[in-house]
Amino acid sequence: MNFKGKTAIVTGGGRDIGRAAVMELAAQGANVAINYFASADGAESAVAEIKAAGGNAFAMQGDMTKEADVKALVAKTISEFGQIDTLIHVSGGLLKRVTMDEMTVDHWNAVMDVNLTSFVLAVRESLPHMTENSSIVSMASQAGRDGGGPGALAYGAAKGAMMTLTRGLAKELGPKIRVNALCAGMIDTDFHNIFTKPEVRTHVANITPLKREGTSEEVAKALVYLASEDASFITGANIDINGGMLFS
Repeated sequence: MNFKGKTAIVTGGGRDIGRAAVMELAAQGANVAINYFASADGAESAVAEIKAAGGNAFAMQGDMTKEADVKALVAKTISEFGQIDTLIHVSGGLLKRVTMDEMTVDHWNAVMDVNLTSFVLAVRESLPHMTENSSIVSMASQAGRDGGGPGALAYGAAKGAMMTLTRGLAKELGPKIRVNALCAGMIDTDFHNIFTKPEVRTHVANITPLKREGTSEEVAKALVYLASEDASFITGANIDINGGMLFS
């Protein structure tokens, strides 16, 4: 993989999978625009590491559910680097576990906004600046295939919609731009540190063929591969990365 001379935006790039994707892109030669919401330390330390290694990057705080913040991120990217070759969208989340009998309109809308609206805005604002043979890669989820765990109905629905957006955008934006997504299973990130009980994580790891959780770095390498020209004949794909927990 070679991103020398190319520019990538990574939303949610301050921690876990997003930060790992930032570092992988930079290692492959990309200029990287890092969006973060609350993870300032992770984003700024990534910039420092990239610049120390001779690369180019900046970090910018922003809420990707807000049009003004998305527009500002894209504008700064163009001002700094002149073009956009890759958009890797990691922003999203569960927010909290809510069952249907507890569901509020506010929670439903918040989950849809952070997972879907953020993606739609990032794509829409990036498109006018994307070059020929550009790529878009997002984070869907195993929850989009199996409905998610307890209290994850809204999240699973959002990730299922992300998978459909991936297919539709691949048809709409090809052949200029490829669009793919990863459907991640149990990955060792703050997502599960916050929302999943340790005994559940241990059980899930033990029943997968690989007998462990995945790492942010493993997911990041898959994201960057899909963004690269090495994946030039892959588009509209929702690819599983779950240690064999679910086959599709």
